[in-house]
Amino acid sequence: MSSLTIRRLIVWVVSMVLGFVVGWLIVTVGFPIIKPESAGITVEDFGTMYFLVMSVPIGLIFVTWLDMFFDTKILPE
Repeated sequence: MSSLTIRRLIVWVVSMVLGFVVGWLIVTVGFPIIKPESAGITVEDFGTMYFLVMSVPIGLIFVTWLDMFFDTKILPE
């Protein structure tokens, strides 16, 4: 595998992990701050599909930024 392919894989994996972590933080920390009666909410309570629909686009935002920093050329200029 070329170095560019390895960098692209790293960008995708890191971005999706960051997207899921940020999504989890939004559900477990952010929602109770905004609406205190929702304290103790979990991803299962929120809904797995809703969590995926929220976390994957957040991960794509990270793909955009990491693509720029790692110069992987995933997105055309």
